[in-house]
Amino acid sequence: MDGSTRVAAPAARLDQYLTELLPTLSRSQVQRLISEGHVRLNGQSARPGARLHLGDELAWHVPPTAPSALTPQPMDLRVLYEDDDLVVIDKPAGLVVHPGPGHAAGTLVHGLLARGAQWSSIGGVERPGIVHRLDKDTSGLLVIARNDAAHRDLAGQLQDRSLRRRYRTIVVGEVADAAARIDAPIGRDPRHRQRMAVVANGREAITDFRRLGLVQGHTLLEVSLLTGRTHQVRVHLAYIHHPVLGDPVYGRPSPLIARPALHAAEIEFRHPRTGQAIRLESPLPPDFVAAWDALGGTIP
Repeated sequence: MDGSTRVAAPAARLDQYLTELLPTLSRSQVQRLISEGHVRLNGQSARPGARLHLGDELAWHVPPTAPSALTPQPMDLRVLYEDDDLVVIDKPAGLVVHPGPGHAAGTLVHGLLARGAQWSSIGGVERPGIVHRLDKDTSGLLVIARNDAAHRDLAGQLQDRSLRRRYRTIVVGEVADAAARIDAPIGRDPRHRQRMAVVANGREAITDFRRLGLVQGHTLLEVSLLTGRTHQVRVHLAYIHHPVLGDPVYGRPSPLIARPALHAAEIEFRHPRTGQAIRLESPLPPDFVAAWDALGGTIP
């Protein structure tokens, strides 16, 4: 897709202006187009943050989306909701969401491609439709966009915190507060680059929790995310000295459960096309329930 225009709004940033002109593209896609030389400002390449002036000439070329090189793999996915705009999947523990180092096949994305439907292209060919992620060993609800318009709307709901995600987790130790907020920035651990940590120069990260039960030196919590940082729940709970039960990275393995006892149990959002409020729940998986039962607890 090619196009050109003369700037009619002075003092705008190039990437902002072009994002408004090309509503089917996200700002990150527009920035990539600019950085790759597909956009010309007065006949010259430019930076995404370049300031525009009245009368500047813009021209652009949007290359066709490259077909996915991934091989679809049929999977028995548990679908809780599906329409022409989005799908909500109940992801099992152990399933990686998208391809990456060490996970070239067998991911949720491969299973989505096998469903034969159109997915949002905003995440690129290796992350079609992926609006947010869950760690490999975290089970529970994940919303996936079928088209770019739905993807942008859902991403906006994540940004303004109107898309709500609630988790259930078992943590080590008896949490004293019935409810509290953890507001501590998260970034790469400077000593262990494969891990995340609470660091002064990290990105804003806010987690709310509510105590649901106490038993034998362990606590059952409901956790709500106001931001979406990598490993946020696990990092924040370890930071307050109550690591997730069975977490080998931020706590320690447990004989009670073979993975971190963390489940994305509820999701609430506004349908991107109709505006309808959607709220979905996923039951706690058997290994989670068995761990809490082994401690002598009862799921409320």
